[in-house]
Amino acid sequence: MTTVALSRSEKLVSGRLSSWVPWALLAGSFAVAAVVFALANATGDLADFNIAATLFVGMVIYVIVITVISSIVESRRHAMDRLMTALVSTAFVIALLPLVSVLWTVLANGVGRFDPLFFSSSMRNVLGEGGGAVHAVWGTVLITLTATVISVPIGLMTSIYLVEYGRGRLAKAITFFVDVMTGIPSIVAGLFIYAVFALFLRPGISMGFMGALALAVLMIPVVVRGSEELLRIVPNELREASYALGVPKWLTIVKVVLPTAIAGIMTTVMLSIARVIGETAPLLLTAGFTHSLNTDLMNNQMMTLPVFVYNQYMNQGTTPDAAVGRAWAAALTLMVIVMLLNLLARLIAKIFAPKMTGR
Repeated sequence: MTTVALSRSEKLVSGRLSSWVPWALLAGSFAVAAVVFALANATGDLADFNIAATLFVGMVIYVIVITVISSIVESRRHAMDRLMTALVSTAFVIALLPLVSVLWTVLANGVGRFDPLFFSSSMRNVLGEGGGAVHAVWGTVLITLTATVISVPIGLMTSIYLVEYGRGRLAKAITFFVDVMTGIPSIVAGLFIYAVFALFLRPGISMGFMGALALAVLMIPVVVRGSEELLRIVPNELREASYALGVPKWLTIVKVVLPTAIAGIMTTVMLSIARVIGETAPLLLTAGFTHSLNTDLMNNQMMTLPVFVYNQYMNQGTTPDAAVGRAWAAALTLMVIVMLLNLLARLIAKIFAPKMTGR
């Protein structure tokens, strides 16, 4: 007896839907919802297209269609399974709706000024159209990089102490204060750094290094808590094997423990950077704002992308459309920088992670 493969049309009536059918129904549901909301968009502007409602309505249509078709072609048990799977997928899409909506809004409004002029000029002597945010991009990169250089070694060494050496009341006190620092408002960090510099230097001082210190205060507890948990899950067998070979404890930490947890530590560092790279309030107090390019962290005020967005939106001048366009483009630039930093972190983690070799 020969077995004849069922064609796609035969599978639809054989009591089991083909694997391509749910995906085709999902794509069709999203297409129908997109057409409906595109027709409802009277202005025709890409930024006014309701992407969140499109995804939600598309998932609702998919839930209904897949359940009905499955109940006709398949059994009631399969239809119920399809319904539950579709509902779980809908819950996942609903959870992503705010993120998708923000990404769509920033992309649609910011891509218009995402041009070479925006990344090659500053706002010096610009009152209307034109201008750019090169000074804000440089300020964000330099201040965030400096804050990372300050906070990551401190946070990582603190977590190593808590996991490998810390015992008793001192370790408990450090853990308690780190937890307290995790929840402090960002404006408090900015006020603290400003008060310290105003006390020892002069009132009203602002410079990029102060902004970096304020961001470092916010980053340190995130790095400590994340790295501590990652170091704790490194198997003790690895440490014991290293000790059995006569390797000292500090070298075991450097050569065994840290490389084992490097991927998670890089993710923690990226989370801490993402936590502070969009902060506005502490940078307004410490780094200030300027319309000119300044790459000297120790001298004069520096502009950053979050402050640039705030300044352009709040002080629109004689050409509000141009100012708002620059603000959206700066927000899009900030998101691109975060994405690039995440890719860089993954690459670094892949390079320095321990290599798994088979026999």
